Amino acid sequence: MSRPRLIGLLLALITLLVYLPAAYHGFSIFDDDDYVTENHIVQNGLTWVGVKWAFTTWYASNWHPVTWLSHMLDCELFSLNAGAQHYVNVLFHAANAVLLFLLLLRLTQELWPSLFVAALFAWHPLHVESVAWLSERKDVLSTFFALLTLLAYARYAQWVTSDGWPAFTALPPSPGFGATSQRGKQVTGTEKVASTSALSRVTCHASRFYWLALIFFALGLMSKPMLVTLPFVMLLLDYWPLQRVRSDRWQSASVLRLLVEKWPFFVLMAVSCVVTFLAQRHGDMVVSLKAMPPGYRLAKMLLAYTCYLLKTIWPVHLAIFYPLPKEISPLAVSAAVVVLISITVVVWFGRKRSPYGLMGWLWFLGTLVPVIGLVQVGLSAWSDRYTYFPLTGIFIAITFAVRDWRDRFKIPPPVITTAAILILGSCVLLTENQLACWRDDQALYTHAISVTKDNEQAHLCLGFVLEEKGRTADAIAEYRIGLKLNPYRIKAYNQIASLLAESGRTNEALAELREALRINSKDTLLHNHLASLLADSGRTNEALAELRETLHANPKEAALYNNLGTLLVKLGRFDEAMEQYAAAVRLDPADWRAPYLKGKALLKQGRDMEALPYFRQAMQIDPDNLHVLIYLAQVLASDENPKVRDGHTAFALASKANTLTGGAQPAMLDVLGMACAELGRFDEAQKAAQEAINLAKASGMTNDAVVVQQRLRLYQNHQPWRESSLSTNPPPGNLPPN
Repeated sequence: MSRPRLIGLLLALITLLVYLPAAYHGFSIFDDDDYVTENHIVQNGLTWVGVKWAFTTWYASNWHPVTWLSHMLDCELFSLNAGAQHYVNVLFHAANAVLLFLLLLRLTQELWPSLFVAALFAWHPLHVESVAWLSERKDVLSTFFALLTLLAYARYAQWVTSDGWPAFTALPPSPGFGATSQRGKQVTGTEKVASTSALSRVTCHASRFYWLALIFFALGLMSKPMLVTLPFVMLLLDYWPLQRVRSDRWQSASVLRLLVEKWPFFVLMAVSCVVTFLAQRHGDMVVSLKAMPPGYRLAKMLLAYTCYLLKTIWPVHLAIFYPLPKEISPLAVSAAVVVLISITVVVWFGRKRSPYGLMGWLWFLGTLVPVIGLVQVGLSAWSDRYTYFPLTGIFIAITFAVRDWRDRFKIPPPVITTAAILILGSCVLLTENQLACWRDDQALYTHAISVTKDNEQAHLCLGFVLEEKGRTADAIAEYRIGLKLNPYRIKAYNQIASLLAESGRTNEALAELREALRINSKDTLLHNHLASLLADSGRTNEALAELRETLHANPKEAALYNNLGTLLVKLGRFDEAMEQYAAAVRLDPADWRAPYLKGKALLKQGRDMEALPYFRQAMQIDPDNLHVLIYLAQVLASDENPKVRDGHTAFALASKANTLTGGAQPAMLDVLGMACAELGRFDEAQKAAQEAINLAKASGMTNDAVVVQQRLRLYQNHQPWRESSLSTNPPPGNLPPN
């Protein structure tokens, strides 16, 4: 095995060892629920339904089908094994380090500088977030395709010069590791061709790499649209080290030819920009200009660039959230401007002697543009994960500058080697320390609070973690700190009210909701929560009044009509309830809830046959909706009216629901057992019921397990389950909420 090949292998192995702790990490409450833990389509693995969904959804405010498919493949292979899924991120990260090493080795023919850049990329603590956070699979995956794009483009560009001529003499040795240092032998665009046959053969060969680069670029954009700036990175590589544009003669014709050469890449870039903006606006993630004025955005952008530079040099106090500064000091902005302009001036005037400086600096500035804050998405000032690909430019510029200083000032090799080992060793230690913060959610958010100031998002997330652990008092305390930092966080009031209500402190819970409504009287979610709490407290008339008043102020909110109808059903006022559901349908005919709730209301009146068309209507609107699938399956499998029962359809619906949830939900298995019993397949019914009982007990759902146990005894006696939904009867157990 050649020395470069062995070095690349060692780089990958060390990277895998450095990130070994990630194999013991769990899922995070932040985004991992959208991507895996609460996403039933993803959990179901690679299916045709899932593939179709991946390419057509704007779920989680993004369009990145390749990322969705990678998570589906994880679930197909590892189910919900968090450690295995985390280590897939690590594998991609190690592969990216090797690909970067290969790319630089091919472009520069310099082994040790290429290795140092790749090692910095692999072990720098700023990259921990992209690797250790499962939801950031899109970072490591998109960079994987970005580096493949650049490798394919490098192969193409080293054959074809800016004048369109193939270049033989400068072609580096083969794709692999066998190259030795040949600095200075680059394509200049001046070499000519000896024969037409050779030209034809080489041009055809080069075009294959061109189209391969285009395919990889498309896959990268479908992994994370931040790669939209990659065509400009290709232009930077044309400048250095490919030298298809000379720094001493910026010929407009030559630059224009290189731009035209990449027109398919720019078309893909434009399409991705439009789709991404629509997806994020659809998810209400884009912050308006009114909420964040242009002047503030520009100042924050300048601070973000300098912050990333500082954290590159001194990577401490890293956090998952960096709160937006309430005020930005003019002095801080001035200092940022001075730093950025100074670096730009230095690299521009040094471009002839050190072209890598300009290339690396523009790589860093340009690739951060999509996430630097000109279009603000979310409420974080900046994020470590955004540096995953952009920092490569800084690493290249600094590494090759040190190489030149070594030659110019005759610095002894042991000095350079010692410095490199110390830098990389420090990076590994800091990375290990940062990885420890990602071991669980409580450690992650506690660390963020300790290293940042006034971090409301971290306090709210920590509150949710503590709430999940049953530490109600501590959770409420964290929510209150978050509200003190930002009293307009309506969700925090909701969480506090829910916890107080669960603790029997209803009056305090109502006070929290009324305070929230004082701040934002138009929030329909708050009004709904308040009405529900009043109804649960037996204050039905107040609940009705609350909903009617809210409807008067928001007459086009279909959800309010549905909630009012549900409250009227509880009171037995069915005719009035049906009027409310009809109004909801008129306002939003594409919403499944109104026909579904209509069907349930008819069942409560004993009008079972009339209810079925409404359930089918809801299912036509949303064919994969678990609430509709499982409720209709239960009715068709167990209704007391034999004219209503349809075991075959019930079995099909329950099987679909069970498949969508990966066979891991007790409710789905329970109803599947009912359907099997209705068909006389009692052995299968017993098996499904027993699995439901085991899962319910493992999840602490003791009451549900008892209910299913009653059904299991019937199946063992070869008897199906029968029930009625009449309002005079107790409600059937083990169903998902409305």
